[in-house]
Amino acid sequence: MTQRIGSAASLRRIAALATAVLATTVLSAGCGTGDASEGTGAAPSPSADPKAALLAAVPDEKDPAFRFSTIEGAEKFDGVVDPAAQGLELSMSEKIKDPEFTMAMTFRVIEEDIWVRVKLTGIPGLHDIMKLPKRWMLLDRTKLDDASDVPVYQNADPANTAAVIRTAETVEDRGNGTYGGFADLTANADIRENFSTVDVDALGDAAKKVPFTAVVGPDGNLTSLTLDVPAAGKKKAMKLVAKYYDFGKAPKLSAPTGAQVQKAPASAYEMLNG
Repeated sequence: MTQRIGSAASLRRIAALATAVLATTVLSAGCGTGDASEGTGAAPSPSADPKAALLAAVPDEKDPAFRFSTIEGAEKFDGVVDPAAQGLELSMSEKIKDPEFTMAMTFRVIEEDIWVRVKLTGIPGLHDIMKLPKRWMLLDRTKLDDASDVPVYQNADPANTAAVIRTAETVEDRGNGTYGGFADLTANADIRENFSTVDVDALGDAAKKVPFTAVVGPDGNLTSLTLDVPAAGKKKAMKLVAKYYDFGKAPKLSAPTGAQVQKAPASAYEMLNG
């Protein structure tokens, strides 16, 4: 449930490629082994137009920096959005069993520039084995096999919640800042691309009426949107969750400088390109 930060599918592919490359290198080297806040205060009063009220709660370019997370079944991504800087930070982690180690990868985007930082734990000296620095690495998109796989900053709504809400014919105000409705995952090509973990075709007509619940905090900000996707084909029923929180409390984003950063070495592109 993401816009092109890159898509969840692309980021999972990068993580899979990167960890496959890491595991292969390690084996050949013979090496051994914030919860969403809804704020305080009075709950929002019922709205005469619940759909408009819910859309108004979606983050926009006037909002301060905030944190977000998305959960798609077993997949989870965390990050920060800073609209004033046209900035985005996105983190993911992958555990490898054979050999046993963990790779954490964080992308940071400021306008058109992008950096990546990789943290490898579980095997001593793994950064040296992989020839990957621990600092931020400035990426050249032209050196990536598919630059569309890495994040870009598009707007202040990284989970594309507004696009999902707009597909609903009506939205119900259930009180206490809670809203409900039905999303149409077949509404257009962009919506379908948002849901890479969902087999929209297998859902059939059910894809046109997927129930969702949204919560708006007392501060007027959307804090969560949850889609309850039914089982279809070989896919089990699953929840797709987007959370927005820490408005004004999250760190502002800026370009890494000085000793924090270097140009990405060839080994970084080998990892990302698989």
